[in-house]
Amino acid sequence: MKILTCNSNRPLAEAISNYLNLALTSASIRRFSDMEVFVEIHENVRGEDVFVVQPTSFPANDNLMELLVTLDALRRGSARRITAVVPYFGYARQDRKSGPRTPISAKLVANLVTTAGADRVVTLDLHSGQIQGFFDIPLDNLYAAPVFTNDITHHFQGDDLMIVSPDVGGVVRARLIARRLDADLAIIDKRRERAGVSEVMNIIGDVRGRRCVLVDDIVDSAGTLCNASEALIKAGATSVSAYVTHGVLSGGAVARVTNSPLENLVITDSIQATEAVAAAHNIRQISIAPLMAESIQRISEERSVSSLFD
Repeated sequence: MKILTCNSNRPLAEAISNYLNLALTSASIRRFSDMEVFVEIHENVRGEDVFVVQPTSFPANDNLMELLVTLDALRRGSARRITAVVPYFGYARQDRKSGPRTPISAKLVANLVTTAGADRVVTLDLHSGQIQGFFDIPLDNLYAAPVFTNDITHHFQGDDLMIVSPDVGGVVRARLIARRLDADLAIIDKRRERAGVSEVMNIIGDVRGRRCVLVDDIVDSAGTLCNASEALIKAGATSVSAYVTHGVLSGGAVARVTNSPLENLVITDSIQATEAVAAAHNIRQISIAPLMAESIQRISEERSVSSLFD
């Protein structure tokens, strides 16, 4: 087995390789003067089981192209099996036609990854489950729920905990964590007027006197989380925190979070933290490296991955 990383999130790849006690495969992934991607792998990969770690986060197109060219290099180097480990799968939010003459970009990216040479894909908390069907190769969609429940258990004691889904679409995810923690569940009903802007309309459940923990898969502009936290405080919640798998946090999101009622926003290291994220007083990262590493080990040894989440 070999672990190879592109440039998107090298610290995560190093943490995974350290967990597995396996050195990263030596490779050069650089740019020509016109910014074309060039990949050169400095070790023999013929007949090897190779895992390529590359979240396709910002800049999404550059990181996606790095992944595709690396997959092609491995295929042409006669690797026995190539697994694309994509903790954050970019373009996942474009998983359906949102209007006339619009693309389904998640399906396009799935086709690109397959055509480039991937035999398998490992990802984490896909935006929607149906994306698994966009791939014609095996896909393992891991869940951050075990990582979140361990951290919540460590930081929240008492029976006043309330897990909250920030929208109806995230109820399944929030219910899973609530069940693991034996906690109550509330749901926020929101109306989105346009992309990137959300308005909280109603809270389903009694949050008065409760410590609320919002659970979501992606935080981008942070508008939904911040509006939700304000609504929960107005409804009588004693505190509001949030656990989100993928901290995209684009534009003014970090400033929005630091100025919101959120006591803590906990994100995973599926996306490498920016300087602004690292400096924010109420944003904290927890590592998914052990989860990803254990999954990689099981895939390589042809053992069950789903049993990790039983």
